[in-house]
Amino acid sequence: MRVLGMISGTSHDGIDAALVELDLREEVLHGAVLHTATMPYEADLRNHLLRTLPPAELRFVDVCRLDTLIGQAFAEVAAAAIARAGPVDLICSHGQTVYHWVDGQRALGTLQLGQPAWIAERTGVPVVADVRIRDITAGGQGAPLVSQMDTLLLADLPGNPAALNLGGIANMTVLRGPRGPFAYDIGPANALIDAAVVSSGGGTLGYDEDGRLAAAGRIDAGLLAELLREPFYALPAPKTTGKELFNAAYLQAALARRSGLRTPDLVATVTALTAETVAAEVRRHGVDGLVVSGGGCANPTLMAMLRERLPGVTVRPSTELGAPTDAKEAIAFALIGWHTVHGLSSVVPGCTGARAARILGAIVPGAGPLRLPEPLARPPRALRLSPSSTDG
Repeated sequence: MRVLGMISGTSHDGIDAALVELDLREEVLHGAVLHTATMPYEADLRNHLLRTLPPAELRFVDVCRLDTLIGQAFAEVAAAAIARAGPVDLICSHGQTVYHWVDGQRALGTLQLGQPAWIAERTGVPVVADVRIRDITAGGQGAPLVSQMDTLLLADLPGNPAALNLGGIANMTVLRGPRGPFAYDIGPANALIDAAVVSSGGGTLGYDEDGRLAAAGRIDAGLLAELLREPFYALPAPKTTGKELFNAAYLQAALARRSGLRTPDLVATVTALTAETVAAEVRRHGVDGLVVSGGGCANPTLMAMLRERLPGVTVRPSTELGAPTDAKEAIAFALIGWHTVHGLSSVVPGCTGARAARILGAIVPGAGPLRLPEPLARPPRALRLSPSSTDG
């Protein structure tokens, strides 16, 4: 089955897509990554989106417009992938998270925009969407859903491996915990780095390209210590967070108590915050091998800080396991779509906190009658991705 997975993450910068051909052989699901691509949001759409994110007040007219415009953008990405790489049997669209409602340590709701009907209408292909909410209704955090892919992809690795994703938020899946796999959000990755760059006018790109600003700066020990006192870090797993907490206003509140900090020093400090919080969790769980993905992999300063704090831990990109670092989450949602239409759960209860396994998502039919595969009795034991022929 050829499945196209799509997602826009918590950096809110564009849409990642991955076309994966999935074939179950005995207990192992084999995947060939046939195509990956990233399409940045058009400037007007991204600016509209950023203006509405927390802590801004949101109007219903903005919700409706963004749901349509993001849905149309996802539809264009899907159509372009099909035109370039050939037909697909299924699309799984995560959409764009705009709010994750968390009260204390309990997720109460989640909202992803990007109306999937636009994708189904544009491509004629069935679309699995709205994938997070079922996990929340079962008592889970609705995240990190990528933990399913992590447990399958790392299944045959020795020792105590973990998967780390450095998107807007850093999240980690530990494969061999005392009660099986578990996963949780650690804290900010690119969220505060981007906020530091934008709020201080440090660059037109909105992020620290190649980690240059952080490399040129000095870590402010006082500010770092203050940021590390954030109560979220002390909460037990499973837990989830997002830009509802770690946003520009959060950073400005910390800076209001300090003055005279140069932009490179600020960026270096929040980059160190990510490295410190991640490294502390890796050490706490005795992880000896870290497989890293997400946009943070493209920041050599962040990766150097992380390796410096983790002597003796093997740190390698997910590309070495066949999952390109910038497309791993899109591949994960292709995998979720495959599980959904085969009647299989995509929830790992120990990772999201759900009471039990659940089949995720709602299905929007394509152009013709909706025909689903025969349900499978057992899920795959492992996932093996072949070397990708990416052309994004």
